[in-house]
Amino acid sequence: MRLGIDFGTTHTVVALVDRGNYPVVSFEGADSFPSVVAANARGEVRFGTDALEVRGKPGWELLRSFKRLLSDAGPLSRVELAGRPYLLTDLFVNFLARLREELVEKSNAGIGPREPLEVAIGVPANSSSAQRFLTLDAFQRVGFKVTAFLNEPSAAGIEYAHRYRSTITSHREYVAIYDLGGGTFDASLLKMTGRASEVVTSEGVQRLGGDDFDEVILGAVLAKVGSPAADATARSLLLEECTRQKEAINPNTRRLVLDLSPVGAGPVSIPIEEIYTACHRLVERTMEAMGPVFVDPQRPGDVAVDWAELAGIYIVGGAGAFPLIPRCLREKYGERRVKRSPHPFAATAIGLAILLDREAGYTVTDRLNRTFGVFRELSSGEGVTFDPIFGNDTMLPAPGEPPLTTTRRYAAVHNVGHFRFVECSRVSKGRPEGDIAPWDTIRFPFDPALRGLKSLKKAPIVRMPGTGREVEERFSCAADGIVEVTLTDLSDGFSKTYRLGRSTGLTD
Repeated sequence: MRLGIDFGTTHTVVALVDRGNYPVVSFEGADSFPSVVAANARGEVRFGTDALEVRGKPGWELLRSFKRLLSDAGPLSRVELAGRPYLLTDLFVNFLARLREELVEKSNAGIGPREPLEVAIGVPANSSSAQRFLTLDAFQRVGFKVTAFLNEPSAAGIEYAHRYRSTITSHREYVAIYDLGGGTFDASLLKMTGRASEVVTSEGVQRLGGDDFDEVILGAVLAKVGSPAADATARSLLLEECTRQKEAINPNTRRLVLDLSPVGAGPVSIPIEEIYTACHRLVERTMEAMGPVFVDPQRPGDVAVDWAELAGIYIVGGAGAFPLIPRCLREKYGERRVKRSPHPFAATAIGLAILLDREAGYTVTDRLNRTFGVFRELSSGEGVTFDPIFGNDTMLPAPGEPPLTTTRRYAAVHNVGHFRFVECSRVSKGRPEGDIAPWDTIRFPFDPALRGLKSLKKAPIVRMPGTGREVEERFSCAADGIVEVTLTDLSDGFSKTYRLGRSTGLTD
């Protein structure tokens, strides 16, 4: 069976390929699987719906929105739950294992216990290579066969092209995707020709989503009644109530009514415009972040698309259902341009499923959204420069195509190569800027006498006699945006390959 899986901050949504249809999978009546983990001091751990069943019970601690933690994580990153440490990767893998079990046992997908599952998965456009690696690795470890790996707004673009094909013409080929999920905001500009989509540019904010709206609403409610949350449990219950009521808001809602019994108060009713006023700044931040997608990345200052060529601005993501968002976008970009997906929480999963349907014929050419590079020493260590290996406008190969490659060659003058790889939002005047994500360093032995050592961390770095050994760095970037580097000493053929990612432990 072929499935599109959108692992979201709040909910995980699955859509399946079914003879030209792409229904959302239901889990015992619910259209999603909660992205939640719970644990107690005895070491018991529950996931998804099972985790929600123990929320608020003595001894249990709930971990919501753990997808957000992946943006800064590596394979050795830990999180504490109910006083016990857990590897974040283990929690992620076990969550996906439980999701797989629920798909077989408690969903309407009709999946057999041993049926192979071919899946397309998505990640935020602004996610680092480390997050991409951890996501891909976790899905593969629980038995999913990952055949496509897309940026989430690119997948939503496929859903738009399938649903609103008539709006895309030779004169209106561009669609802007506004993707506000539970934890992240992404915006992409896509050029669509027939059933082929090309990502022109993407922007995003790693920590801006529905969770932040919930916090603002909670703050407004507590300020209104003048009653602080008594403890962490009460606050968590109030935040859950704010989330539930926020998700029930529709364009006709006039007041927000909340149950404040967790803090010993009665129900409170707040005019919806007060809630909108409190949340307005968050919407403005998304619109500010979206602005650069309309700028040509090759010619800063020029627009990437003529407004007359824009078929629409498409709102997706679970938090995109908040009525204030389409209101603000329509005020800025015009009523006719802005469309909201009929299923904003499921648009990405549906788009991923459509991509897997070979008969549908949709394709997408994605781009890197972050620049990957390495700091290098100059003048035998007297200076430092940044070498961008793959820029954030790099066009990724299609699934199944060979990876992109690039090489560097030089004479190594020291006995140990010390590589410091980073990702960043952009490069300005030769310097990495914006959201910069440093990775673990790699140490490579140029001196053959060091190659038997288990670790090079304590090896003193000194100049070698002569002109140095000839070295080649060969970088490859696959369709999933994951980067590998092969370091080769051309003097004797000694070579090592590293899959690069934050905190990989590949430091020798």
